[in-house]
Amino acid sequence: MNPPSKSGRARLGKEQPLVLVLGGGNALGSYLAGAYEPLLRQAIEPQWIVGGSIGAVMGAIIAGNAPEDRLERLRAFWDEAMIHSPGRLGRGTRIRHTYNELHTITALLFGRPGLFGHRFPGMLSMLPWMPDDVALYDHAPLRRTLERLIDFDRLNRGAIRLAVVCVDLESGDEVLFDTTRDTLTPEHFLASAAITPIFPPVEIGGRLLCDPGYANNLPLDVPFAEPMGQDFTCIAVELFNLQASRPASLDSTAERANDLIFASSTRRTLRALQREYALRDRWEPDGPKATLLHMAYYAGSDERAGKAFDYSPSSIRDRWAAGTRDMDMSLSLLDGAPKERRRLRYLALDPHQEAMSAQLGAAAGA
Repeated sequence: MNPPSKSGRARLGKEQPLVLVLGGGNALGSYLAGAYEPLLRQAIEPQWIVGGSIGAVMGAIIAGNAPEDRLERLRAFWDEAMIHSPGRLGRGTRIRHTYNELHTITALLFGRPGLFGHRFPGMLSMLPWMPDDVALYDHAPLRRTLERLIDFDRLNRGAIRLAVVCVDLESGDEVLFDTTRDTLTPEHFLASAAITPIFPPVEIGGRLLCDPGYANNLPLDVPFAEPMGQDFTCIAVELFNLQASRPASLDSTAERANDLIFASSTRRTLRALQREYALRDRWEPDGPKATLLHMAYYAGSDERAGKAFDYSPSSIRDRWAAGTRDMDMSLSLLDGAPKERRRLRYLALDPHQEAMSAQLGAAAGA
């Protein structure tokens, strides 16, 4: 048996660079905040954050604040985003399913004050006598939230490198903004979070940009595209999971369709990386090595197709708690992983572990 690796969490962000890749998923993004909490608690500092959609927003709050302020700002974002209804329900009940759906409908009917609201004509543009429109909701409120919670001077100074991924709505090309060469503004994050046709695309530099979710919801390929000068670790956190139980209703089938749309690109990227590194092992076996630690949110049994707009307090807190538990387990997995001679080491939690973590909810971590 190989000895345990000495390049576990103790080396993250210190002896070797740490890249944090954060995926999109709207209201599911509290899982990302929860996943970051153990890193902050253990003083594990990423040198580079790559994000798309809500992952870009979470990355901006991390990179755009001092370490001692980050958790408070992340909590402020999600506290303002949630619908403050009375009561708190556990996972796995039919009442909770109804509770989630009511909060989803409420968010879609009335918007969220710090995130998005209705636009005119919006949905009414589908009527023949109304002028045309390109989106259902206005996400200008998110701009004000970002300006309040993020120090953009600090974000652009480069203590933590931040890359934001968008898609050109006309060409379909991915567009990458990076603090090593670009000055990021609220518009860049509005563009990355502009999932069409829900939110309007944003024009930057003559290009009409939108959310990368349909094309590359977890921009895992970005850090691996750069030349490797030394060993590094990448922790990739996505909000949709290709693994799930067999659907038993129309609503759960629609949820699986969403998961497949938003998570399938990750599988293709992983397979491409594995092929690439198999060649690297043959051509240059002693070159720099990469460790990829992969986490994916496994939705609770009460969550359905509208989960990305479920801002209920129970769901926001449950996802945060699941992210924290999954990151703790992932770091333990990293600590116990044996050394490998291959240049790419891939580590991921068992889907059953992720499912149990989601099902426990926030009460178990209280």
